[in-house]
Amino acid sequence: MLGGKTVLERVRARPRLFVTLTAPSFGRVHRATDGEQCRPRRDRGECAHGRPLGCGTVHPTAASLVGQPLCPDCYDYVAHALWHAHAGKLWDRFVIGVRRHLASSVGIPQSRFPEHARLSFARVAEYQQRAAVHVHAVVRLDGPAGAADEPPPWGTASRLTDAVRASAYRVVVRTPYSPAVGELALRWGTQVDARPLHADGLGPSDEAVAAYVAKYVTKGASETGAGTDHRLTAWQDIDSAALTDHVRTLMRTCWRLGGLPEYAPLHLRAWAHTLGYRGHILTKSRAYSTTYAALRADRAEHQGHGESGADTVTDAQWRYVGSGHTPGAALIAAGIADDLARSRESARDELQERGGRP
Repeated sequence: MLGGKTVLERVRARPRLFVTLTAPSFGRVHRATDGEQCRPRRDRGECAHGRPLGCGTVHPTAASLVGQPLCPDCYDYVAHALWHAHAGKLWDRFVIGVRRHLASSVGIPQSRFPEHARLSFARVAEYQQRAAVHVHAVVRLDGPAGAADEPPPWGTASRLTDAVRASAYRVVVRTPYSPAVGELALRWGTQVDARPLHADGLGPSDEAVAAYVAKYVTKGASETGAGTDHRLTAWQDIDSAALTDHVRTLMRTCWRLGGLPEYAPLHLRAWAHTLGYRGHILTKSRAYSTTYAALRADRAEHQGHGESGADTVTDAQWRYVGSGHTPGAALIAAGIADDLARSRESARDELQERGGRP
Protein backbone atom coordinates (compact mmCIF):
# COMPACT_ATOMS: atom_id res chain seq x y z
CA MET A 1 0.00 0.00 0.00
CA LEU A 2 2.92 2.33 0.68
CA GLY A 3 5.29 0.97 -1.95
CA GLY A 4 8.59 -0.77 -1.36
CA LYS A 5 10.08 -4.12 -2.41
CA THR A 6 10.28 -3.18 -6.12
CA VAL A 7 6.96 -1.26 -5.90
CA LEU A 8 7.23 2.53 -6.35
CA GLU A 9 5.81 4.80 -3.64
CA ARG A 10 3.64 6.65 -6.13
CA VAL A 11 1.13 3.77 -6.04
CA ARG A 12 -0.39 5.67 -3.09
CA ALA A 13 -1.68 8.26 -5.57
CA ARG A 14 -3.46 5.67 -7.73
CA PRO A 15 -7.23 5.07 -7.61
CA ARG A 16 -7.56 2.68 -4.66
CA LEU A 17 -10.54 1.28 -2.79
CA PHE A 18 -11.00 -0.68 0.40
CA VAL A 19 -13.77 -3.09 -0.59
CA THR A 20 -15.88 -5.33 1.64
CA LEU A 21 -18.05 -8.06 0.11
CA THR A 22 -20.38 -9.96 2.39
CA ALA A 23 -22.13 -13.31 2.35
CA PRO A 24 -25.89 -13.37 1.82
CA SER A 25 -28.35 -14.25 4.55
CA PHE A 26 -28.95 -17.94 5.16
CA GLY A 27 -31.33 -17.40 8.06
CA ARG A 28 -31.98 -15.12 11.02
CA VAL A 29 -29.27 -15.22 13.70
CA HIS A 30 -28.79 -13.58 17.07
CA ARG A 31 -26.76 -10.39 16.82
CA ALA A 32 -24.76 -8.25 19.21
CA THR A 33 -26.48 -4.96 20.03
CA ASP A 34 -25.41 -1.77 21.75
CA GLY A 35 -28.05 -1.63 24.45
CA GLU A 36 -30.87 -2.54 22.05
CA GLN A 37 -32.90 -5.68 21.65
CA CYS A 38 -31.52 -8.38 19.37
CA ARG A 39 -34.48 -8.75 16.97
CA PRO A 40 -37.54 -7.01 18.43
CA ARG A 41 -41.01 -7.85 17.10
CA ARG A 42 -44.39 -6.43 18.00
CA ASP A 43 -46.13 -9.70 17.38
CA ARG A 44 -45.06 -12.93 18.98
CA GLY A 45 -44.88 -14.85 15.76
CA GLU A 46 -43.38 -18.29 15.52
CA CYS A 47 -41.75 -20.14 12.66
CA ALA A 48 -43.00 -23.42 11.23
CA HIS A 49 -40.98 -25.26 13.89
CA GLY A 50 -42.60 -23.45 16.80
CA ARG A 51 -39.69 -21.15 17.63
CA PRO A 52 -39.99 -17.34 18.06
CA LEU A 53 -39.26 -15.21 15.00
CA GLY A 54 -37.74 -12.47 17.15
CA CYS A 55 -35.50 -12.02 20.17
CA GLY A 56 -35.95 -9.29 22.76
CA THR A 57 -32.68 -9.95 24.60
CA VAL A 58 -29.78 -7.48 24.65
CA HIS A 59 -26.67 -9.45 23.66
CA PRO A 60 -23.16 -8.20 24.42
CA THR A 61 -20.54 -8.80 21.75
CA ALA A 62 -19.03 -11.80 23.53
CA ALA A 63 -22.37 -13.50 24.24
CA SER A 64 -22.45 -17.18 23.28
CA LEU A 65 -25.75 -16.76 21.40
CA VAL A 66 -24.39 -14.12 19.01
CA GLY A 67 -24.18 -15.60 15.52
CA GLN A 68 -26.35 -18.62 16.37
CA PRO A 69 -29.58 -19.15 14.37
CA LEU A 70 -32.90 -18.25 15.94
CA CYS A 71 -34.18 -21.53 14.51
CA PRO A 72 -31.57 -24.10 13.39
CA ASP A 73 -34.26 -25.97 11.44
CA CYS A 74 -35.09 -22.87 9.36
CA TYR A 75 -31.43 -22.02 8.71
CA ASP A 76 -30.23 -22.96 5.21
CA TYR A 77 -27.07 -24.87 6.09
CA VAL A 78 -26.83 -26.42 2.62
CA ALA A 79 -26.74 -23.01 0.90
CA HIS A 80 -24.22 -21.77 3.49
CA ALA A 81 -21.82 -24.66 2.86
CA LEU A 82 -22.16 -24.49 -0.93
CA TRP A 83 -21.70 -20.71 -0.89
CA HIS A 84 -18.39 -21.20 0.94
CA ALA A 85 -17.33 -23.81 -1.60
CA HIS A 86 -17.99 -21.37 -4.48
CA ALA A 87 -16.69 -18.19 -2.82
CA GLY A 88 -13.48 -18.32 -4.87
CA LYS A 89 -15.44 -18.52 -8.12
CA LEU A 90 -17.64 -15.64 -6.98
CA TRP A 91 -14.52 -13.52 -6.45
CA ASP A 92 -13.07 -14.45 -9.85
CA ARG A 93 -16.27 -13.45 -11.61
CA PHE A 94 -16.45 -10.28 -9.56
CA VAL A 95 -12.98 -9.21 -10.75
CA ILE A 96 -13.90 -10.03 -14.36
CA GLY A 97 -17.08 -7.99 -13.97
CA VAL A 98 -15.16 -4.98 -12.67
CA ARG A 99 -12.86 -5.05 -15.71
CA ARG A 100 -15.80 -5.37 -18.09
CA HIS A 101 -17.73 -2.52 -16.47
CA LEU A 102 -14.70 -0.22 -16.58
CA ALA A 103 -14.18 -0.99 -20.27
CA SER A 104 -17.84 -0.41 -21.12
CA SER A 105 -17.99 2.86 -19.17
CA VAL A 106 -15.20 4.44 -21.27
CA GLY A 107 -16.21 2.89 -24.59
CA ILE A 108 -13.36 0.48 -25.20
CA PRO A 109 -13.79 -3.19 -26.18
CA GLN A 110 -13.67 -5.48 -23.17
CA SER A 111 -11.06 -7.65 -24.87
CA ARG A 112 -8.72 -4.64 -25.14
CA PHE A 113 -8.95 -3.55 -21.51
CA PRO A 114 -5.49 -5.02 -20.66
CA GLU A 115 -3.99 -2.63 -23.23
CA HIS A 116 -5.23 0.39 -21.26
CA ALA A 117 -5.26 -0.55 -17.57
CA ARG A 118 -4.75 -3.34 -15.06
CA LEU A 119 -6.76 -4.21 -11.97
CA SER A 120 -4.58 -5.15 -8.99
CA PHE A 121 -5.77 -6.35 -5.62
CA ALA A 122 -4.94 -8.00 -2.31
CA ARG A 123 -7.79 -9.64 -0.41
CA VAL A 124 -8.28 -11.37 2.92
CA ALA A 125 -11.10 -13.64 4.11
CA GLU A 126 -12.77 -13.07 7.49
CA TYR A 127 -15.14 -15.38 9.34
CA GLN A 128 -17.99 -13.49 10.95
CA GLN A 129 -19.69 -14.56 14.17
CA ARG A 130 -22.35 -16.35 12.10
CA ALA A 131 -19.48 -18.43 10.61
CA ALA A 132 -19.90 -16.89 7.14
CA VAL A 133 -16.89 -15.63 5.20
CA HIS A 134 -16.63 -11.96 4.27
CA VAL A 135 -13.99 -10.60 1.91
CA HIS A 136 -11.95 -7.44 2.52
CA ALA A 137 -9.79 -6.26 -0.37
CA VAL A 138 -7.59 -3.38 -1.42
CA VAL A 139 -8.34 -2.81 -5.12
CA ARG A 140 -6.05 -0.59 -7.19
CA LEU A 141 -6.15 0.59 -10.80
CA ASP A 142 -2.76 0.60 -12.53
CA GLY A 143 -1.48 1.03 -16.05
CA PRO A 144 -1.06 -1.95 -18.41
CA ALA A 145 2.34 -2.85 -16.92
CA GLY A 146 1.05 -2.96 -13.35
CA ALA A 147 2.46 -1.07 -10.37
CA ALA A 148 5.23 0.54 -12.43
CA ASP A 149 2.79 2.08 -14.92
CA GLU A 150 0.40 5.00 -14.44
CA PRO A 151 -3.33 4.38 -15.03
CA PRO A 152 -5.11 6.07 -17.96
CA PRO A 153 -6.67 9.53 -17.47
CA TRP A 154 -10.16 8.04 -17.27
CA GLY A 155 -9.12 5.80 -14.37
CA THR A 156 -10.62 7.52 -11.31
CA ALA A 157 -11.67 6.29 -7.89
CA SER A 158 -15.27 7.27 -8.64
CA ARG A 159 -15.41 5.18 -11.82
CA LEU A 160 -13.71 2.27 -10.03
CA THR A 161 -16.29 2.48 -7.22
CA ASP A 162 -19.17 2.31 -9.69
CA ALA A 163 -17.60 -0.73 -11.37
CA VAL A 164 -17.09 -2.52 -8.04
CA ARG A 165 -20.69 -1.98 -6.92
CA ALA A 166 -22.16 -2.93 -10.30
CA SER A 167 -20.14 -6.12 -10.51
CA ALA A 168 -20.90 -7.17 -6.92
CA TYR A 169 -24.66 -6.91 -7.51
CA ARG A 170 -24.60 -8.73 -10.85
CA VAL A 171 -22.34 -11.71 -10.16
CA VAL A 172 -24.08 -15.06 -9.90
CA VAL A 173 -22.68 -18.61 -9.72
CA ARG A 174 -24.91 -21.66 -10.15
CA THR A 175 -24.17 -24.89 -8.34
CA PRO A 176 -24.19 -28.27 -10.11
CA TYR A 177 -27.66 -29.80 -10.18
CA SER A 178 -28.28 -32.31 -7.42
CA PRO A 179 -31.40 -34.50 -7.05
CA ALA A 180 -31.19 -33.91 -3.29
CA VAL A 181 -30.59 -30.14 -3.37
CA GLY A 182 -31.48 -28.89 -6.83
CA GLU A 183 -29.60 -25.99 -8.42
CA LEU A 184 -28.73 -22.95 -6.32
CA ALA A 185 -27.96 -19.44 -7.58
CA LEU A 186 -25.23 -18.02 -5.34
CA ARG A 187 -24.55 -14.29 -5.04
CA TRP A 188 -22.77 -11.78 -2.83
CA GLY A 189 -24.73 -10.26 0.03
CA THR A 190 -26.54 -6.96 -0.34
CA GLN A 191 -24.10 -5.17 1.98
CA VAL A 192 -21.28 -3.97 -0.29
CA ASP A 193 -18.82 -1.32 0.93
CA ALA A 194 -16.26 0.47 -1.25
CA ARG A 195 -14.27 3.28 0.38
CA PRO A 196 -11.68 5.32 -1.54
CA LEU A 197 -8.19 5.44 -0.02
CA HIS A 198 -6.35 8.75 -0.25
CA ALA A 199 -2.69 9.50 0.39
CA ASP A 200 -3.59 12.92 1.85
CA GLY A 201 -5.38 11.46 4.85
CA LEU A 202 -8.98 11.68 3.65
CA GLY A 203 -10.91 8.51 4.44
CA PRO A 204 -9.34 5.39 5.98
CA SER A 205 -5.57 5.64 6.34
CA ASP A 206 -3.20 3.15 4.73
CA GLU A 207 -1.88 2.12 8.13
CA ALA A 208 -5.37 1.49 9.54
CA VAL A 209 -6.40 -0.63 6.56
CA ALA A 210 -3.14 -2.60 6.65
CA ALA A 211 -3.56 -3.27 10.37
CA TYR A 212 -7.19 -4.32 9.85
CA VAL A 213 -6.25 -6.78 7.11
CA ALA A 214 -3.25 -8.14 9.02
CA LYS A 215 -5.45 -8.92 12.02
CA TYR A 216 -7.32 -11.58 10.05
CA VAL A 217 -4.25 -12.94 8.28
CA THR A 218 -2.71 -13.91 11.62
CA LYS A 219 -5.82 -15.61 13.01
CA GLY A 220 -6.44 -19.32 12.66
CA ALA A 221 -9.80 -20.96 12.12
CA SER A 222 -9.97 -22.17 15.71
CA GLU A 223 -9.32 -18.65 17.06
CA THR A 224 -12.36 -17.28 15.26
CA GLY A 225 -14.56 -20.14 16.44
CA ALA A 226 -15.48 -20.94 12.83
CA GLY A 227 -13.78 -24.27 12.36
CA THR A 228 -10.52 -25.99 13.22
CA ASP A 229 -6.91 -25.58 12.09
CA HIS A 230 -6.65 -29.26 11.12
CA ARG A 231 -8.54 -31.44 8.69
CA LEU A 232 -11.16 -33.93 9.79
CA THR A 233 -10.65 -37.57 8.89
CA ALA A 234 -13.91 -39.07 10.15
CA TRP A 235 -17.45 -38.13 11.12
CA GLN A 236 -16.56 -38.71 14.78
CA ASP A 237 -13.98 -35.88 14.63
CA ILE A 238 -16.84 -33.39 14.31
CA ASP A 239 -18.40 -34.55 17.58
CA SER A 240 -15.13 -34.33 19.50
CA ALA A 241 -14.21 -30.79 18.35
CA ALA A 242 -14.82 -27.92 20.78
CA LEU A 243 -17.31 -25.97 18.63
CA THR A 244 -20.72 -24.38 18.81
CA ASP A 245 -23.74 -26.35 17.64
CA HIS A 246 -24.05 -23.98 14.67
CA VAL A 247 -20.51 -24.61 13.43
CA ARG A 248 -20.78 -28.33 14.13
CA THR A 249 -23.95 -28.51 12.01
CA LEU A 250 -22.14 -26.72 9.17
CA MET A 251 -19.35 -29.29 9.33
CA ARG A 252 -21.83 -32.15 9.27
CA THR A 253 -23.55 -30.55 6.27
CA CYS A 254 -20.23 -30.36 4.43
CA TRP A 255 -19.56 -34.00 5.25
CA ARG A 256 -22.97 -35.13 3.97
CA LEU A 257 -22.76 -33.05 0.79
CA GLY A 258 -19.24 -34.31 0.20
CA GLY A 259 -20.63 -37.83 -0.13
CA LEU A 260 -22.81 -36.88 -3.12
CA PRO A 261 -21.17 -37.62 -6.50
CA GLU A 262 -22.34 -34.34 -8.05
CA TYR A 263 -20.37 -32.39 -5.45
CA ALA A 264 -17.24 -34.56 -5.58
CA PRO A 265 -15.15 -31.85 -7.39
CA LEU A 266 -15.73 -29.51 -4.45
CA HIS A 267 -13.94 -31.85 -1.97
CA LEU A 268 -16.28 -30.75 0.79
CA ARG A 269 -15.17 -33.45 3.21
CA ALA A 270 -11.55 -32.38 2.88
CA TRP A 271 -12.62 -28.80 3.66
CA ALA A 272 -15.21 -29.53 6.32
CA HIS A 273 -12.85 -28.10 8.96
CA THR A 274 -13.14 -24.66 7.27
CA LEU A 275 -16.91 -25.06 6.73
CA GLY A 276 -16.48 -25.68 3.02
CA TYR A 277 -14.39 -22.58 2.29
CA ARG A 278 -11.56 -23.69 0.01
CA GLY A 279 -9.69 -20.44 -0.55
CA HIS A 280 -6.59 -19.06 1.13
CA ILE A 281 -6.92 -16.49 3.88
CA LEU A 282 -4.77 -14.04 1.88
CA THR A 283 -4.50 -13.82 -1.91
CA LYS A 284 -3.28 -11.12 -4.25
CA SER A 285 -2.90 -10.46 -7.93
CA ARG A 286 0.55 -10.78 -9.44
CA ALA A 287 0.89 -7.07 -10.27
CA TYR A 288 -0.28 -5.78 -6.87
CA SER A 289 3.15 -6.02 -5.27
CA THR A 290 6.28 -8.14 -5.32
CA THR A 291 5.88 -11.87 -5.86
CA TYR A 292 6.29 -14.61 -3.28
CA ALA A 293 9.03 -16.12 -5.43
CA ALA A 294 11.04 -12.89 -5.16
CA LEU A 295 10.53 -12.82 -1.38
CA ARG A 296 11.69 -16.42 -1.05
CA ALA A 297 14.78 -15.65 -3.13
CA ASP A 298 15.62 -12.64 -0.97
CA ARG A 299 15.13 -14.70 2.19
CA ALA A 300 17.36 -17.48 0.89
CA GLU A 301 20.10 -15.01 0.02
CA HIS A 302 19.81 -13.36 3.44
CA GLN A 303 20.13 -16.72 5.18
CA GLY A 304 23.22 -17.58 3.14
CA HIS A 305 21.60 -20.18 0.90
CA GLY A 306 21.82 -18.11 -2.24
CA GLU A 307 24.88 -17.48 -4.39
CA SER A 308 27.99 -17.31 -2.19
CA GLY A 309 30.64 -14.66 -2.59
CA ALA A 310 34.29 -15.33 -3.29
CA ASP A 311 35.23 -14.95 0.38
CA THR A 312 32.40 -17.13 1.69
CA VAL A 313 33.20 -20.60 3.02
CA THR A 314 30.28 -23.03 2.87
CA ASP A 315 30.45 -26.35 4.72
CA ALA A 316 27.87 -28.69 3.21
CA GLN A 317 29.33 -31.90 4.70
CA TRP A 318 27.92 -32.98 8.04
CA ARG A 319 28.59 -36.12 10.08
CA TYR A 320 27.38 -37.50 13.39
CA VAL A 321 29.97 -37.12 16.15
CA GLY A 322 28.17 -38.57 19.12
CA SER A 323 25.88 -37.81 22.04
CA GLY A 324 26.13 -38.04 25.79
CA HIS A 325 26.80 -36.05 28.95
CA THR A 326 29.11 -33.08 29.22
CA PRO A 327 32.12 -33.68 31.51
CA GLY A 328 30.36 -32.01 34.45
CA ALA A 329 27.10 -33.87 33.88
CA ALA A 330 29.02 -37.14 33.55
CA LEU A 331 30.48 -36.72 37.08
CA ILE A 332 27.03 -36.07 38.52
CA ALA A 333 25.56 -39.10 36.72
CA ALA A 334 28.41 -41.29 37.99
CA GLY A 335 27.78 -40.16 41.57
CA ILE A 336 24.05 -40.93 41.30
CA ALA A 337 24.80 -44.37 39.87
CA ASP A 338 27.22 -45.08 42.74
CA ASP A 339 24.60 -44.05 45.35
CA LEU A 340 22.01 -46.31 43.74
CA ALA A 341 24.43 -49.25 43.74
CA ARG A 342 25.23 -48.76 47.44
CA SER A 343 21.51 -48.54 48.31
CA ARG A 344 20.79 -51.79 46.50
CA GLU A 345 23.74 -53.49 48.27
CA SER A 346 22.57 -52.31 51.71
CA ALA A 347 19.05 -53.56 51.04
CA ARG A 348 20.41 -56.93 49.96
CA ASP A 349 22.52 -57.28 53.14
CA GLU A 350 19.58 -56.36 55.36
CA LEU A 351 17.38 -58.93 53.64
CA GLN A 352 19.98 -61.66 54.24
CA GLU A 353 20.20 -60.81 57.98
CA ARG A 354 16.41 -61.26 58.30
CA GLY A 355 16.67 -64.71 56.84
CA GLY A 356 15.18 -63.82 53.54
CA ARG A 357 12.02 -62.29 55.09
CA PRO A 358 11.04 -58.83 53.93
